[in-house]
Amino acid sequence: MKLTSLFATTAIATIVAASTVPVQAFNPNAAHASVQEVKIAQALTSQEKIDQITPIKGKPGSGDLLRKLYAKDLTPIGIQVGGAGMVVNLYSKKDDTTISLCTTYDVVVAIKKGLIVNFAPSEVK
Repeated sequence: MKLTSLFATTAIATIVAASTVPVQAFNPNAAHASVQEVKIAQALTSQEKIDQITPIKGKPGSGDLLRKLYAKDLTPIGIQVGGAGMVVNLYSKKDDTTISLCTTYDVVVAIKKGLIVNFAPSEVK
């Protein structure tokens, strides 16, 4: 009886340990691709970033693009009514750009150059 309990415990521990192995251990190209995306995002000017986000603002995927282009560069500066309830205004000090993000649907609703604490209500509807 003790031997079967020991065997079962070992089997469960092995499964848990194997399931936590990062995917990059099996596919090293995945890590390389993400490094390239970060380099591409760093090479763009602030106006090029705005030009990429503007056509898809208000659409699914704009929040993902925002995170790729402004990786580790956004600071929340305020919230206001808009979008599907509330939006968060994020500021990029490096690019001097303010972005308004609807967190309910994860979409960008407004983007402008400069530090803007509150967008006009018509811009974040």
